[in-house]
Amino acid sequence: MRLADKIAIITGAGSGIGRASAIRFAAEGAKVICADLEGQDETAAEIGDAAIGIQADAGSEDDVQDLVQAALQRFGSLDIFFANAGVSGGLASLFEQEVADWQEILRINLIGPSLAIKHSAPAMRENGRGSIICTASVAGLRAGAGGPAYSASKAGVINLVRVAATQLAGADIRVNAICPGLIETGMTRPVYEWARAAGKEDRIGHLNPLKRGGTPDEIAAAALFLASDEASYVNGHALVVDGGLSVSHPYNHQEYGRTAV
Repeated sequence: MRLADKIAIITGAGSGIGRASAIRFAAEGAKVICADLEGQDETAAEIGDAAIGIQADAGSEDDVQDLVQAALQRFGSLDIFFANAGVSGGLASLFEQEVADWQEILRINLIGPSLAIKHSAPAMRENGRGSIICTASVAGLRAGAGGPAYSASKAGVINLVRVAATQLAGADIRVNAICPGLIETGMTRPVYEWARAAGKEDRIGHLNPLKRGGTPDEIAAAALFLASDEASYVNGHALVVDGGLSVSHPYNHQEYGRTAV
């Protein structure tokens, strides 16, 4: 029970990575507040008495404050905040994406995690320790994995956790990010459906060395590690979970780097 007696908030818990993480955290002993605009109650029901669902907008300061207060009032403390909620914004080019699109994507993907840190850290200080995890992306590491606003927002998350870890020096509150690669979630479902319809499912994830896409459970496992005491000396870090996609520049696998086995 790696999270025994821990209290966690997870945003974006209605589906995908958030739902998988909520289920994994609860299985490891945590009490979980599942937050989302929809699907959160279903996730909480699947978990049972160890979870409650709360409808919340991760980019709203009032909603984030309410989530923290709910944790304190319902469970008495807060140990973990997984700021996972995000939107893709599509693949429109830099010259096509509207200002309103940028504002909404940054509001949820970047301001949302900043609010999670701002309001959960004071509550965690009462325990003398805590873990804050933010979902970034390989799109925040380099170009080619997402639209411009999405990529910029995720690059911001990576820098945000570094700044936050520094500003929380001495508080024993760790702040880290996870950078998923291609994971089958509601956000990426159109890509998977297109590939299957075109008979190209075997091409999904073919650019990474593992030659496959990832699953929400694989990201949940990384989040569990960062939330647990096993990661007690991991701070200000962006943990990449992408099958090796980001380890190299693009190249032709048929001409270079042939496998030795």
